[in-house]
Amino acid sequence: MRTITIASIEDYPELLSLWEESVRATHHFLGEADILAYKKLIGDKYLQSLNLYCIRTENKISGFIGLQKNLIQMLFVHPRYMNQGIGKELVNFAVSEHKAFEVDVNEQNTNALRFYKSLGFEAFDRFATDDAGKPFPILSLKININN
Repeated sequence: MRTITIASIEDYPELLSLWEESVRATHHFLGEADILAYKKLIGDKYLQSLNLYCIRTENKISGFIGLQKNLIQMLFVHPRYMNQGIGKELVNFAVSEHKAFEVDVNEQNTNALRFYKSLGFEAFDRFATDDAGKPFPILSLKININN
C-alpha cells in the first residue's frame, strides 16, 4: 500500500511539474496561455496556501491533493499513474482524515466530474467563471457520508 505524506516546500518544484503534466493530459479546454497563467498562480500562491499531501511511487510524487478546511482545492495525478487508484486513495484520505466533504471541479473536465460522482459526490452549485474570473464554469460538489 502507498503512504500519504505531508508535502514539504522542497516538494513544490516536483508538485508544480506534476500539476502541469496532469493539466495538459486532462484539461483540454485550456489554451497554452491559460496553462502558463495558472501555473504561475499555482507556484506563486496556491501551493503555499493549502495543506498538501502526496503519494510517492518509485520515489517520485505520483499524485497530490490540496486541502483547505472542508474543501478539496486540488487533486492531481501524474498521467503515468492515472487509473491506478491514486486519486481515489487521496480523496478517501481527505474525506476520512480531514472531513473534506466538498470539491470544486471544472465543468468541462468531464473525467474529473465522472470520477467524483463515482465516489458519491453530487453537484450542489454552479459558477459561470473560475476563481480567476475566466469563463471556465465550476461545479461545486459534496459527498454525504451518511448514505
